[in-house]
Amino acid sequence: MDNIPNDKPYTEDPWRVFRIMSEFVEGFEEMSQVGPAVSVFGSARMKPGDRHYEQARKLGAMLAKKGFAVITGGGPGIMEAANRGAYEAGGKSIGLNITLPHEQVANPYTNIEMDFRYFFARKVMFIKYACAFICFPGGFGTMDEFFESMTLIQTGKVESFPVVLYGKAFWGKLAGWMDNVLLRRHHTISPEDMNLFTMTDSLRETVSIVEKGCELERSRRAKPVRYGYRRPTGEGTVAGRLPKIKSRRKRR
Repeated sequence: MDNIPNDKPYTEDPWRVFRIMSEFVEGFEEMSQVGPAVSVFGSARMKPGDRHYEQARKLGAMLAKKGFAVITGGGPGIMEAANRGAYEAGGKSIGLNITLPHEQVANPYTNIEMDFRYFFARKVMFIKYACAFICFPGGFGTMDEFFESMTLIQTGKVESFPVVLYGKAFWGKLAGWMDNVLLRRHHTISPEDMNLFTMTDSLRETVSIVEKGCELERSRRAKPVRYGYRRPTGEGTVAGRLPKIKSRRKRR
């Protein structure tokens, strides 16, 4: 009997729903006011003076001057740089912080700040309220956000939006691996899937891609709400259809 695990955490799960609900409610209420926005991802380990830090800072300022809010994970490194650029340019700088087991410090360059316990609730805010993703060099978290966007666009669960990979030297080999291994060798993706993202070393090109993508998003929203299986849902995805069950052969 001593080896039976404590079931208390599981009995508390139904009540945990209210905490999850509160993160969505607060997030929707706050983020619905920000206007056109861009989510920027990248390593938390890059310091001021690093080339990519300074480029992210410059990009944040460029986006702010074009009227875009800048959304990041609220931490140091690339997140701080993008927030800092937007903040110093007088734009909306948003940090969506996440609680972690180890101590972390939110960067001071935000004028809208939110704290999340759950990654999945935070991810919804990144996707629902941004018309483009920009991924600077980063680690597992950046890869997670990149492949999350690829999955949502590839499956049609969201309308296609610009995903920019900034830094060809960093992203090139990953793109090459996807092309050679996923596409050509194992056929686990389609040729058109390689067009779901853009790699660049140009800040101007990045801003241009964002502007075109966000203009397309505005034109979509101006159209009447569509009904049926393509109906958009409240969390920013597409409703879709349930999978069909193949007929099963009866056993003899």
